Amino acid sequence: MTVAAREPRQERSRQTRERLLSVTVDMLAAKGWSATTVTAVAEAAGVSRGAAQHHFPAREDLITAVLESMFEVMTAEAAQTLENLPEGPERIDAVVERAVSIYTGLQFKAALQVWAAAASDENLRELILPLEAKLARAAHKLTVAGLDPTGAHGATAHRLAQITLDLARGFGLADTLSDDSARRAQVTAAWVQQVKAALDV
Repeated sequence: MTVAAREPRQERSRQTRERLLSVTVDMLAAKGWSATTVTAVAEAAGVSRGAAQHHFPAREDLITAVLESMFEVMTAEAAQTLENLPEGPERIDAVVERAVSIYTGLQFKAALQVWAAAASDENLRELILPLEAKLARAAHKLTVAGLDPTGAHGATAHRLAQITLDLARGFGLADTLSDDSARRAQVTAAWVQQVKAALDV
């Protein structure tokens, strides 16, 4: 097979894989863990079961790839946010809003389904714990960098970043059952003022 012939096949394979990952996120968030099988994802994605299993032989392979993809997307989007942060007090608003958005979006809703399933599945728990820790470390690092770009506030900035992320995770949990956006906006605004005061911004 020539190089020219291989490239379209490789591109189709890449597109199929990305479609499967995207559908998995949507299905986890909307239908939950038990409904999100490789077969169901393949059907929803318009992909044959064989093609899906070529990429992901088992559901655990699919879920691992989804979590890795979520990590890559989160870190890329957060890094882009850091590059475009406003100066002055508005910087704090943007950083806190970004942290909240990580945990109130579709991808967090999908991840939450996996975490809930892992609570009673030791094998799944062992599989995803390193990925969850990796995501948490990256979110914390990026939030600290946003709140305290010069490093002048040291441990204070680290604590504020952790509280911000814990608060954001709480928002994400509350948002899974009902639209919590109105209360979330009020609490977020109050927390932003607390962070500004603590950092003397």
